[in-house]
Amino acid sequence: MNGRFITFEGPEGAGKTTQLARLADRLTSAGEAVCVTREPGGTKGGEAVRAALLTPEAEWSPLAELLLMNAARDAHMREVILPALETGATVLCDRFADSTRAYQGGGGKVDADLLIRIERAVCSRMPDLTLIFDLDVEEGLARADGRGARDRFEQKGLDYHRDVRAAFRTIAETEPRAVLIDAGGTPDEVSARILSALQVRFPELGE
Repeated sequence: MNGRFITFEGPEGAGKTTQLARLADRLTSAGEAVCVTREPGGTKGGEAVRAALLTPEAEWSPLAELLLMNAARDAHMREVILPALETGATVLCDRFADSTRAYQGGGGKVDADLLIRIERAVCSRMPDLTLIFDLDVEEGLARADGRGARDRFEQKGLDYHRDVRAAFRTIAETEPRAVLIDAGGTPDEVSARILSALQVRFPELGE
């Protein structure tokens, strides 16, 4: 039995983590087996990488970020995502390979061919559906500020974050598995847009 793999992507402050939790609650209440996880993270090693990458004191290059993200992702795939899918669970992941494309590729300008070669080596399974949350950069960073002090990525300049947003929008336009979600409005409005996307891809999950 093979489960569904759904990823939540987008720039800072777009609300994807909140919406993932909402969908997880909805699916669990409907009797679905759900695995909720995140990147970087999801494993003990991955969480250690997450702490190293997000601390404002660190000075990682975009290439180093790419390598660290994929080291964590390799463990995440082997230890969490693939085993959960094999049991038939629906895996909801807060960020995955598209964040690497957008942040290290779009924002950090890492060579696209190198990025994709590493992605293919690490990602033996890509998502069935990717929800890309889209929000104005300034609004998203203002929302992020409401959570407290900015992490290392949130501290990067506006031009960087605009490039990240543009990269996400390109992914939404070019990847058949991806759907662009307007992240503006109330949480209930955004949830309704997500359910509409689910009804198209997985009718049984959008009921």
